[in-house]
Amino acid sequence: MVLNDLLGRKLSIMFSAVPSAAGYALMAGAHGFWMLLLGRTLTGFAGGLTAACIPVYVSEIATPSVRGALGATPQLMAVFGSLSLYALGLLLPWRWLAVAGEGPVLIMILLLSFMPNSPRFLLSRGRDTEALRALAWLRGADTDVRWEFQQIQDNIRRQSTHMSWAEARNPHMYRPILIALLMRFLQQLMGITPILVYLQPIFESTAVLLPPKDDAAIVGAVRLFSVLIAALTMDLAGRKVLLFISATIMFAANLTLGLYVHLGPKPLTPNSTMSTMGLQSVPLGDTEQPLATPSSYLTLLPLVATMLFIMGYAMGWGPITWLLMSEILPLQARGVASGLCVLVSWLTAFALTKSFLLVVNAFGLHVPFFFFAAICLASLVFTGCWVPETKGRSLEQIESFFRTGRRSFLH
Repeated sequence: MVLNDLLGRKLSIMFSAVPSAAGYALMAGAHGFWMLLLGRTLTGFAGGLTAACIPVYVSEIATPSVRGALGATPQLMAVFGSLSLYALGLLLPWRWLAVAGEGPVLIMILLLSFMPNSPRFLLSRGRDTEALRALAWLRGADTDVRWEFQQIQDNIRRQSTHMSWAEARNPHMYRPILIALLMRFLQQLMGITPILVYLQPIFESTAVLLPPKDDAAIVGAVRLFSVLIAALTMDLAGRKVLLFISATIMFAANLTLGLYVHLGPKPLTPNSTMSTMGLQSVPLGDTEQPLATPSSYLTLLPLVATMLFIMGYAMGWGPITWLLMSEILPLQARGVASGLCVLVSWLTAFALTKSFLLVVNAFGLHVPFFFFAAICLASLVFTGCWVPETKGRSLEQIESFFRTGRRSFLH
């Protein structure tokens, strides 16, 4: 959180390469479990740093016309990277897989060394000449950037370098921060993390028989396709439209999964994987329910519903919450607040994943799905009442909306 404002967006991303490279090296040469844990901790720290810095950097250097597509790119690349590492994992031992993780780190440092820092960050530090050169480089030699530069400069001159506690109590400061935090909170409460973590046991408990390698490949392909849809349509349809569609699809999918588990057929026999993951006591219905077999078409329902849920998440609430976080946060608090949003998101994901099995074993597998469906409904209301449409607006126009409260901005 602090590095984002101290070093700047670009240098903070480059700094993340240090713990990332060290972590992969530790895992590749691990001689004990503690080295694996330390390596994973370092790569996790690097991941958290980039998660907070990359969306901010992308939004601050992009033009309004392509900011949506570029804002979805980090999520697109993350899914593509996961699929690539999965494919490599079928061919390489795990130690060499860790070595392969060093490659993107080196490529990132190399490419970023040719990129300028964020003009908005440079202006906030009084480096006007360097900021003008950076903006001219980003927009192209033939583009007149004087008007855009003046707009950014005027916005920065109206505010202090660092946010004070008195300013934090101002609605134009706390409202966008609160919206960004609640979006990250709701995004995780929709259930994406526990569903992905326990995907194979969930499939087994609903009689969907897929080898682990198959469900991983299907999920990765669905996520990649869906994020690509978001990237291509975000600047055309707008953020709110995709958020509404995304939440509606996830609501229908979660409701279908809950009803299927509660009322549908149950598997023939318990599975050892289910027992290992803690799903052995999931009540799938009373004894009057029909027994499901692998050949039953009814067992395709949870598979289709799960893929629809993942598709809905990946085309809306997955990438757009990252983008909107970087768009609506005020410049004074953008660095720290983006880190706080990531912290809230990951803490919520951790708490939800840890409590998932407790709820399942106490009340049944259908209860979490009904809860996730209710959260999806709440997110529809939240989006309609609180989330502004930022398509085609500069970051300065977005900040001006929260400062002045002009309703015309939303149309």
